Amino acid sequence: MKSDLFASENLARPAVAPGMTLQNAKSVKYTVNGEMLARQGSMVAFRGDLQFERKGQGIGGMLKRAVTGEGLALMSVRGQGEAWFAHRAGNCFIIDFEPGDALTINGRNVLCFDPTLSYEIKMVKGAGMTGGGLFNSLFTGTGKLAVVCDGHPIIIPVTSQAPVHVDTDAVVGWSARLETGLHRSQSVGSMIRGGSGEAVQLKLSGEGFVIVRPSEAVETATAH
Repeated sequence: MKSDLFASENLARPAVAPGMTLQNAKSVKYTVNGEMLARQGSMVAFRGDLQFERKGQGIGGMLKRAVTGEGLALMSVRGQGEAWFAHRAGNCFIIDFEPGDALTINGRNVLCFDPTLSYEIKMVKGAGMTGGGLFNSLFTGTGKLAVVCDGHPIIIPVTSQAPVHVDTDAVVGWSARLETGLHRSQSVGSMIRGGSGEAVQLKLSGEGFVIVRPSEAVETATAH
């Protein structure tokens, strides 16, 4: 059987060492030797002796997800084998954390990560419920984190002289040392009359960077 479908770049790559690698621009391969963590529902294929188990967030984490519709619903993957992860054909990127690194990532952009990384769901300081009740995930430690992004991300430097304002629906993540707050770009009267629909943005100030995607979040309604 012959087809461009079977081109070498589409073939699953043999495992060379435990851990994650990019299978291609849209998926991540993880060679499991023990345990790893991934967003629920992101596994698209696996082989070997692997067990998948939903990982609870505790009452606090579940409440935050119920209130905001966001969060980090995880599953643990244990055993020996290989697994492939993807989410809605989004572009995948692997971030390698070194000691002292800290990154805040929106839960909807987390794909999978090493168990050596620590994560904590935190409310974005200064955002409050008027900013969508932003609960993002703070990652620290050493290891690798795979993130997924609709389209090609934009990395914008943030300096103390030049703070950056981002749409809360488009932000992927930012340097954990940045200060956060809300910025209102319209008067209340303008919002009442219709306005531009861009009334409130997340303001990031300090020294670091912010990652945004070239589209706003679009939630798909679930049919009942």
